[in-house]
Amino acid sequence: MSDDYSADSIQVLEGLEAVRKRPGMYLGDPHDGTALHHCIWEVVDNSVDEHLAGYTESIEITINPDNSLSVRDFGRGIPVGLHEDYGVSAAEVIMTKLHAGGKFDNSSYKVSGGLHGVGVSAVNAVSEWMDVTIHRDGVVHFQRFEAGVPVAPLAEIGTCDDTGTLIAFKPDLSIFTEVTEFEFEQINTRLKETAFLNAGLRIIISDMRSEEEHRVEHHYEGGLAEFVTQLNERRESLHDEVITIQGGKEIEKGLVTLELALQWSDAFSESILCYTNIIRNRDGGTHMSGLRTALTSCVNTYAKKRKLLKGDSLSGEDVREGLSAVVSVKHPDPSFSSQTKDKLVSSEVTSIVQTVVYEKLGEFFEENPSVAKSIVDKALLASKAREAARKARDLTRRKGVLEGGGLPGKLADCQSRDPTECEVYLVEGDSAGGSAKTGRDRRIQAILPLRGKILNVERQKHNVAKVFQNQEIQTMIRALGAGVGNDEEDEGAFNPEKLRYHKIIIMTDADVDGAHIRTLMLTFLWRFMRPAITEGHVYIAQPPLYQLSKGRVSKYAFSDEERDNLLLELRGDNENAKIGVQRYKGLGEMNPEQLWETTMDPASRTMLKVTVADAEASDRMFEILMGEDVPDRRAFIEKHAKEVTNLDI
Repeated sequence: MSDDYSADSIQVLEGLEAVRKRPGMYLGDPHDGTALHHCIWEVVDNSVDEHLAGYTESIEITINPDNSLSVRDFGRGIPVGLHEDYGVSAAEVIMTKLHAGGKFDNSSYKVSGGLHGVGVSAVNAVSEWMDVTIHRDGVVHFQRFEAGVPVAPLAEIGTCDDTGTLIAFKPDLSIFTEVTEFEFEQINTRLKETAFLNAGLRIIISDMRSEEEHRVEHHYEGGLAEFVTQLNERRESLHDEVITIQGGKEIEKGLVTLELALQWSDAFSESILCYTNIIRNRDGGTHMSGLRTALTSCVNTYAKKRKLLKGDSLSGEDVREGLSAVVSVKHPDPSFSSQTKDKLVSSEVTSIVQTVVYEKLGEFFEENPSVAKSIVDKALLASKAREAARKARDLTRRKGVLEGGGLPGKLADCQSRDPTECEVYLVEGDSAGGSAKTGRDRRIQAILPLRGKILNVERQKHNVAKVFQNQEIQTMIRALGAGVGNDEEDEGAFNPEKLRYHKIIIMTDADVDGAHIRTLMLTFLWRFMRPAITEGHVYIAQPPLYQLSKGRVSKYAFSDEERDNLLLELRGDNENAKIGVQRYKGLGEMNPEQLWETTMDPASRTMLKVTVADAEASDRMFEILMGEDVPDRRAFIEKHAKEVTNLDI
């Protein structure tokens, strides 16, 4: 690696074009908060690259009172010399030209998260303003940009005895129109991951938007092993020590290295987090494929060799049940499916990961037979449970066919057969179901009334077959018609492409029981039909909480605040008018016309779309709230009790 990181190191592949017009191509969705927060990662990742290159031990991130954000590192500082091709400073080139940076020059960075050079210039383009302060060679340099355009050239503004870069930017709210403020917890979670992946790196985040500074420091000497230990902190691990594996292979473009930490627990789901050059790959990719293949082969090979396995081989799902793992690949020139780097597609990584993991894990098993046996025994139990669940699920399918066409009798189907325009309401109770059936748009809206509270599937991990024997769950499976189960290797697994309705709308009463039923439904969907949630098919209906009436005029309020505003509006100048206020607790209290105009009319209704920003965090949340660990649930309630704003007693 060369220390000669100068203006000559900066290469330009393409000018900055169309980022403000089409930010989604470069940064993700500008409406749901994805692009807004991705701006942070692009800037932070450049600072982390300086750490990977060996030049900074700490990074400071500050959310400022005006909702701007600053990132400070103590690396070499962005080059400030004149760029020969453009006649301006190298810093200005980096900030204003797409695909410009030191990441294309392998002597400056061996591995880099901010690979494409798109990042900081794209962030600059979608910012109201960006300030760049560079400490380098004893001089402080400064330059301001507005909407990506330099206000003035890079200028010397002082002297210094340290090095590094400070970038501050304020998102342009003409581009980010819906989610407009940074979310501390989302940022903190990502930075925590980054600190785990870079053992020894100190990351400090400060939120200055309230009267008291909220400051969190992340510094983990244990690296990936400490990361996995934390992932399993609420679970009973099968082996005390986290298994760690390291290895690599030289390819034409340089050295590809693998670092892996894994530990099995008594959990019934898997949690594998994938990273490339410290960037999270939420959709996995070739490193995930290589790891899965190696795990299945290695466990089966050991089980057969030690005569622990009789009959068919264990499936990948059996082997991975209860596994928490973090796989981190460093690659000199990785390829991703998109600029947001959600999926690694570098084909050579599959065989590298597969070879290293199979060899090193096999060695570990031979040296630790008791640990290996506990992992095999866990997989064998998973296999038996899966087989029992499969038989129960197949019985559900056969039962549906015998009853005619597979559709449950209580389903009031819609007329259209185009899933893209069809929606099904999962309604609490026959009474509300009757109103919904009468008031609906029969062409596109189907109604499925569910009686009582469905089974809490989170507490049936030891008896999955019982889930498929539950009458209401059988009804939902048959109505949706897309299979059940999250295992992609199973041909009967849930497939969103087969959904009969592209909108699954949960409609329950606006009281405690309704909230509980809604949570039970979401728990089932998450555990057995997860793609329905992750691909955006699940919604929550928002029935009104109040009806306010004055004479012949009736209006509906969906919150206490809206109720108070409507009271003022209806009273007008007469403060003493006794406005009629009805608090709805049950959907059955509304007649079909009211239910239609308040909750079901596509032209006027309000619905919440169920989205998942972090699948791992969501998984843990279902475990805490719906599982059998009472102390954990109590601790969660105590921690968040003060945040409750609408307590229904």
